Amino acid sequence: MESLLIKSIPFAKVLFSFVLMLVGMRLRIGLGLSILAGGLVMALSFGLGPLQFVQTGALALTQDKFLFLAAIVGLILVLSDAMERSGQSRRLMDGLSGFLTSPRLRLIFFPALIGLLPMPGGAVFSAPMVKTVSEDMRIRNSDRAVLNYWFRHVWELCWPLYPGIILTVALADIPIIDLISRSWPGTPVMLLTGWFFFLRPGVLDARDIVITDLPTARSKRVVFREGLPLLIAIAGAIGLEAWIASFLPGLDFEWGVIAALLLAVICVMVQNTSLGLAFLRAVLAKKSLWSMIFVIVAIFVFKDVMQAAGVVHEMARVAGGDAALIASATFLPFLVGMVAGINVAFVGATFPLLLGVLNTLGMNDQMIPYLVLATFCGFTGVMVSPIHICFILTCQYFECDLAATWRKVVAPGLILLLSGVALFFLLL
Repeated sequence: MESLLIKSIPFAKVLFSFVLMLVGMRLRIGLGLSILAGGLVMALSFGLGPLQFVQTGALALTQDKFLFLAAIVGLILVLSDAMERSGQSRRLMDGLSGFLTSPRLRLIFFPALIGLLPMPGGAVFSAPMVKTVSEDMRIRNSDRAVLNYWFRHVWELCWPLYPGIILTVALADIPIIDLISRSWPGTPVMLLTGWFFFLRPGVLDARDIVITDLPTARSKRVVFREGLPLLIAIAGAIGLEAWIASFLPGLDFEWGVIAALLLAVICVMVQNTSLGLAFLRAVLAKKSLWSMIFVIVAIFVFKDVMQAAGVVHEMARVAGGDAALIASATFLPFLVGMVAGINVAFVGATFPLLLGVLNTLGMNDQMIPYLVLATFCGFTGVMVSPIHICFILTCQYFECDLAATWRKVVAPGLILLLSGVALFFLLL
């Protein structure tokens, strides 16, 4: 009994640190501050002094991976804001409308399209589009809300521009294609699950979603012009990363992503000359930009402090590594994702622990299957989180009951989680 108690001490210390983080997130003191507070408590409980904490944290912020990630996330937010402020996203939507004749496709197309452009609270950006295309349909606002919310997030498990994926490959130090080439089944699972629960005949009656006065104007040129920045960012990032891997293997792949995003921002600025330098100054002054950068700061500090304090080594030593591995790959990502409602939170708070445990156990050859499992678990927690900003804003926009709408995403969320477990065993 005494031996079991001694073995549980390191786990209790880690769990307390995570509980402290979750309480901070719940009390809305900020994701970055919550992670830093949890990291400090963890460091102190494992014998790392305050001065060592500061020194380790300062060194963490000089790493290339940190600087790359901060630049990439910053550029993504600039691009998102530029397309929104200039009205280019709206013009792209208008240009695509003439090509969409299926009522069910019209309901989900714009949330899925906006989902290609990561932005905080992005579901509220696509909500007006869902309202516009469904204003003549006889469907409930709770159905509009859940369609907008679910299909807005179908790309998050495989889309290379999402900060959660970028942070994952930065922490694991692997090419982004190594992760998304394994996690991509999450997208068809979400699409099929969303169709079954929210779209199939029997759930939405064909008579209730008939479209009248379909747009007749179709212009591929307009769609191409308004979607060009997205095309440059997406195709450029993937293409340049593959080119670097093939011809300049010694160069960090992040340079390709940064170059593509810079070109995309320049494209938006050239297409919308009214933005000007005033727009850039406004973006750089935005609180949301610096809040996201601060979260990245906190994550890298937490990662290195945990390593310096020997947290993973101590957990693996007393428990043989199994308990730490199971917790860090399943329970902790789901819990943090559900409480925080954001992918970056569960990746930054739990993946350093998972990667450390795998390294200590000599299981680095199984890193990607475990990353995929943890990603599915954490993302499921995010999708069923009642405080997910996209969910809250969508329900507010459509003026529907939060609890009743939330219950609709629980069952498809469970299927998403089970699909991740199945994929994990297939990858092993």
